[in-house]
Amino acid sequence: MVVERKTQKTEPPRMYQVVLLNDDYTPMEFVVMVLQEYFNRDLETATQIMLKIHHEGRGVCGVFSKDVAATKVELVLAAARRGGHPLQCIMESA
Repeated sequence: MVVERKTQKTEPPRMYQVVLLNDDYTPMEFVVMVLQEYFNRDLETATQIMLKIHHEGRGVCGVFSKDVAATKVELVLAAARRGGHPLQCIMESA
């Protein structure tokens, strides 16, 4: 008897984008610092993302696996709370 082996296809893990939301209180400099510190963006890229958040209401900081995205959201929210800023950071399916 011959048993055929089915090749299993493993799906790549679902990816999530981390998004910062605009508010009227968090200083632009703080948003740039968050982008540099937690998302390894250079000053120019961080400034461009910050301006996108400012003008469009939201901006994608990066795309990560679920666990990494969740950790980044928590780190950003903790930093915002420490700084006394209402900055909101969310993750959503990419």
